[in-house]
Amino acid sequence: MERAEKQELIASMHEVFSASASVIVVHYDGLSVAEITDLRSQMREAGASLKVTKNRLTRLALKGTDYEGIADLFTGPTAIGYAEGDAVAAPKILAEFAKKNEKLRILGGGMDQTVLDVDGVKALASLPSLDELRGKLVGLIQAPAQKVASVTQAPAGQLARVFGAYGNTDAA
Repeated sequence: MERAEKQELIASMHEVFSASASVIVVHYDGLSVAEITDLRSQMREAGASLKVTKNRLTRLALKGTDYEGIADLFTGPTAIGYAEGDAVAAPKILAEFAKKNEKLRILGGGMDQTVLDVDGVKALASLPSLDELRGKLVGLIQAPAQKVASVTQAPAGQLARVFGAYGNTDAA
């Protein structure tokens, strides 16, 4: 790899680190090409990405970003999982994949200038995703409106039943 290519790679990785909501570092030693391809497609579906890294260049790209503290994790065959919008997407997919495949090991990661160890990444993975949170929020917003509508309609329905009952007693 030529010097210009290395500088370009460092610049692109720096942009990735600057824009990412969370970065997870994993060892992928022993995974087959098919397994890595499957993991990448799962990550893509969740709105995240997986990138195999060159450790020395990645450490250089980390300088000046919120993730400088994770530079020590880059030893051996490493890859990073990251997502720009949803901080939970990458850890969730990587933790699920690591449960099924022991060849993928989570080393740690970072989020919002905080360095996460393996347990921190697993805790982050257990949180609901952004889409799940949006769904819950919409449900919470809709619930009071439905209750208000049912409360305002209830007296009218009760009055109609009372008038109907009086009508039936007068006819009898």
